[in-house]
Amino acid sequence: MLLVVELLLMLIDVAYFILRAVVRVFFHPRPKSVDGELCLITGAGGVLGRLFALEFAKEGARLVLWDCDTVANERTAQLARKQGVEVRAYTVDLSKRQSVYDAAERVRAEVGDVSILVNNAGVVAGRRLLECPDELLERTLLVNCHALFWTTKAFLPQMKVRNHGHIVTIASALGLFTTACVEDYCASKFGAVGFHESLAHELRVENNDGIKTTLVCPYIVDTGMFSGCEIRKEIRKLIPPLQPLYTVQRSMKAILGDQEMICIPRIIYIPFIARALLPWDANVVVYRFLGGDKCMLPFIKNAETKTSCGESQAS
Repeated sequence: MLLVVELLLMLIDVAYFILRAVVRVFFHPRPKSVDGELCLITGAGGVLGRLFALEFAKEGARLVLWDCDTVANERTAQLARKQGVEVRAYTVDLSKRQSVYDAAERVRAEVGDVSILVNNAGVVAGRRLLECPDELLERTLLVNCHALFWTTKAFLPQMKVRNHGHIVTIASALGLFTTACVEDYCASKFGAVGFHESLAHELRVENNDGIKTTLVCPYIVDTGMFSGCEIRKEIRKLIPPLQPLYTVQRSMKAILGDQEMICIPRIIYIPFIARALLPWDANVVVYRFLGGDKCMLPFIKNAETKTSCGESQAS
């Protein structure tokens, strides 16, 4: 009898949360204030990282910017300082665990406890699997996935002490479904999604309700990272590559609204659900129709002509 009662209560909760999600599509919750919060952004020298920095600066957050490119990172810092906020820039190689932990220690000592962590940095090898040096494959996994563990381990303890914080993972639609010839990137982003969701469940189980999480899964963003990637021409007009500013602004709405997950654009939810519901061959047929099965081939060709051995594409 108790099982039946709990089952009914669960179904009521499910219906409530589905209804709440539908309502929030049309009536966005009031955005929270991050004024004065200390926000750390990885990959801050890249296109998306720079835009995230500027958007958080507009909201009054103090910034800590991490990137392996010192010049690009400092340029982001200069732009953010024009918003009148405190900004610290650190050169950090996210592919090296000790570099992450050393930089985190410096941040705590020099600036304070991070309350918003935006894991944004990402790279891709841009090579076919059998032609890609192992070092490039490993770097993709280290930066896109392993670094999430290290940054979170570095800053989550202080969030737990205060029961206050927000962890944001900038993943990808390719962390929800796949395509050919980017095995390193898909594996790393599937890992990022799995890491983030497991962490979110852990925080709920431990009743750390003051620590929020947001998972961002955008479609291809026009940053140059996947230059040349093309789906079927007729479909491309309906789903063009995302503009970076639009992607960041949509992400910021989700973050400030404490939204747990966002796919950009919303149509990305469809292949995500279809992947789980349809037979494998049915998904393959749809991929072929959309041109998604070979969409990365032009990108791979471009990357092979533009990069020398040992380099990788960065966001």
